Amino acid sequence: MILRFLLSGLAVLLTGYLLPGVYVEHFGYALLVAIVLSIVNVLVKPILVIFTIPITILTLGLFLLVINALMIMLVDALTPGFRVDGFWWALAFSLILSLINGIFGGLVDEKK
Repeated sequence: MILRFLLSGLAVLLTGYLLPGVYVEHFGYALLVAIVLSIVNVLVKPILVIFTIPITILTLGLFLLVINALMIMLVDALTPGFRVDGFWWALAFSLILSLINGIFGGLVDEKK
C-alpha cells in the first residue's frame, strides 16, 4: 500500500514534468496532490457523477472526462505547490496520470 502511494506521487510528479501547463514544486507536494486527489475522488466525484447521469448518458460517457478535469482543478485550488493552467491542461493531466498510474499498477501487480 505504501509502494502504491509512493508510485502515485511519482506519477503526479512525472505528469507535471511532461505537461508544460502543470506545475508540481517537488515530490512532497506530489505526494500531497496524490492524497488530496484520492480524497476528492472518494468524497466529491461520486456526487458529481450521480448528478450528471443524464448528460453522461447523452454524451455516451465522455462527460466523465470533464468531471475528471474538474476534480484536478479542485485539487489545484486546495493544494499548495501544485498548479494547473486551465481546463484543457487539467484534462490532459487526468488522462496522462491515469495512464502512468495504470502502468505503475501493472508493475506492482507483476512483482507479486
